[in-house]
Amino acid sequence: MIEQRISPPKTRIDVTVDGSTVSVPEGSTLLDACNAAGADVPTLCYLETLTPINSCRACVVEVEGSRTLVPACSRVAEPGMDVQSDSDRVQRARKSVYELLASAVDLSLAEPETVRQMERYDVDPERFGEGWHRTDEVKIQDDLYIRDYDKCIMCFRCVAACGPDAQNTFAIDTAGRGLNSTIATEFDVSLPESACVYCGNCVAVCPTGALMFKTEYDLRTSDDWRPDDQHVATTVCSFCGVGCNLELHVQDNRIVKVTSPMDHSVTEGHLCIKGRFGWGYVQPEPD
Repeated sequence: MIEQRISPPKTRIDVTVDGSTVSVPEGSTLLDACNAAGADVPTLCYLETLTPINSCRACVVEVEGSRTLVPACSRVAEPGMDVQSDSDRVQRARKSVYELLASAVDLSLAEPETVRQMERYDVDPERFGEGWHRTDEVKIQDDLYIRDYDKCIMCFRCVAACGPDAQNTFAIDTAGRGLNSTIATEFDVSLPESACVYCGNCVAVCPTGALMFKTEYDLRTSDDWRPDDQHVATTVCSFCGVGCNLELHVQDNRIVKVTSPMDHSVTEGHLCIKGRFGWGYVQPEPD
């Protein structure tokens, strides 16, 4: 008989969030505590399947006794902490974060949650003027995905997904300094010549459309991208026996891109090249 070892339950601690006391497991972050309290805390660089990166500061909260606002996504909760998740100081900071980003990058294709938070904080994208935008042409080096650096907020989600949090390929990282910083391959070689294995996990985690499926980009360019007319069919990848779940985004009876559920126990949103891009065999090329 095989002996099963059961880990002892984690000690729970009490944290006060916006006047309400919540109990969370020891080692939880302030973001976990805020979520447990039902607080609406925005995030940009944070994703539940990736290690917190602390690059955007959209999730800052006010902690009693702390001189500065702290990032909720990575600050570990301590017993007795008193947190204000949406004080006037926090609201001003978040509004400024979004407005500064909007002055430097194009947020027109940001994920719906980001758009909702910008509306919530009455963000004025033109408050700091047009700022400094990248003028690089959209990089199209294959038929799988494109790179548009004018939409990149340097959240580093793609770097984490390509690195130790998912793929362990380490094909991309930060290059350059200051305003010229960007996400690039080693020595800025083209994608086919780099270590990229085209898993598309970087595309899946991008919150602003800086990385995008080529199929979606083509439809948007031709003004034929209609998400309201799309339906999503969930299936299991047929290429191997791992059992990855696929979400097929279908428009006009054609697959236009493939994603995977973040909460799926097998994939956690991540796929390989076959699952992400290997769906062309199910439909003929359009005339």
